[in-house]
Amino acid sequence: MSRRPLWINAVLFQLSWLLTVAGAGRGLGWVGPLVTIAFVAYTLACGGHARADRLLILVAATLGFAIDSLWAHTWIIEYAASFPAATIAPLWIVALWINFALSLNHSLAWLLQRPLLAVLFGAIGGPLSYFIAERSWHAVTLAAPLAGTLFGLALAWAVVTPLLCVVAKRLRAATGAPRSHALLAEVPR
Repeated sequence: MSRRPLWINAVLFQLSWLLTVAGAGRGLGWVGPLVTIAFVAYTLACGGHARADRLLILVAATLGFAIDSLWAHTWIIEYAASFPAATIAPLWIVALWINFALSLNHSLAWLLQRPLLAVLFGAIGGPLSYFIAERSWHAVTLAAPLAGTLFGLALAWAVVTPLLCVVAKRLRAATGAPRSHALLAEVPR
């Protein structure tokens, strides 16, 4: 993959987050899965890591469904457009996990070789995403006290981000995915 598709992947990742969260905040939970289908199709068509990406999608969707269902079941997070039920992760939040997975072998590939940075990235980026989704788009409602909820999200994402990076690395190796990424070439091994 050349540098251009990496940047396209980054833009599409952010755009898919925005459309998914804005759609959910307006009660249009179907927008996220629809946008995700397009993002998946584009990313897999670009090649490079298609086999690893397909497997990583399954891992991230399963893990994301379990984690966000735990948040929903304990009422730590309430989700707008909570289809199929209020006490499990909605389809649109699982779509966001898939979108995140699709960035790990592409625009966020630099995290794969930097586990401590992956911890920091997750600890800040995860809770920040939920916070922005609540304050800007009303797609989620975070339980009070807010600081405690954000801390819990930070801990979860500080674990899950490097975990998904390890899975992504192993899947790339297991599937024989090329290591010719322009950004990965800059990473010391």
